[in-house]
Amino acid sequence: MLSDQELLRYSRQILLAQVDIDGQLRLKDSRVLIVGLGGLGSPVALYLAAAGVGELHLADFDTVDLTNLQRQVLHDTASVGLSKVDSALNRLQAINPEVRLVAHRSALDEDSLTAAVQAVDLVLDCTDNFATREAVNATCVAQGKPLVSGAAIRLEGQLSVFDPRRPESPCYHCLYGHGSDAELTCSEAGVVGPLVGLVGSLQALEALKLLAGFGEPLVGRLLLIDALGSRFRELRVKRDPGCSVCGGHDD
Repeated sequence: MLSDQELLRYSRQILLAQVDIDGQLRLKDSRVLIVGLGGLGSPVALYLAAAGVGELHLADFDTVDLTNLQRQVLHDTASVGLSKVDSALNRLQAINPEVRLVAHRSALDEDSLTAAVQAVDLVLDCTDNFATREAVNATCVAQGKPLVSGAAIRLEGQLSVFDPRRPESPCYHCLYGHGSDAELTCSEAGVVGPLVGLVGSLQALEALKLLAGFGEPLVGRLLLIDALGSRFRELRVKRDPGCSVCGGHDD
């Protein structure tokens, strides 16, 4: 059931025929893991909390730095030096006290990542390094949990949804292979703030669609964003039957 306060808080969302009361109840009953509370995780956490997702699990072992504030809008100047999880808890509780918040302040190893993914219905990868992305993807495949993955660097962004519940869905490894941590991060290559805000907002939208059960998620599609030219492009992505993560055998 939704209380009178909840009906009022989420009224503009409930007015949508695609959401309605049933969709809002599904959001209230949902549990989500956000891995990374930086430029991507900021809008993801803010919008999912505001939308009434019942339980948000927040994972980040970093602290807020002054250089983060240009793009990581979840945090503010007073939060510099705090753990990003504690900064996020303060902000999200102020936005929506109805949402339950679960903190993961330490780096997730194999066991703790497995437990964290098992405890939720959906995972959002908002990290900026390949090793973590690979680990999150492999765990989501093993646990059969949908993964919303976003990335942004310089003036380019990417977004896709990997859903192991769908037999036709590729996984992150199908698309990117073994990759390399030699790839530049935002701290090395730079990034414009509104771009990570855009990608993170789209990640939040994809999560709401999956949780409430409306629209067409970005499964089997990769959205490419060119911020310099304000252009969007979409690529079809197929599952790799030889994928060492979701294909059932080694490369």
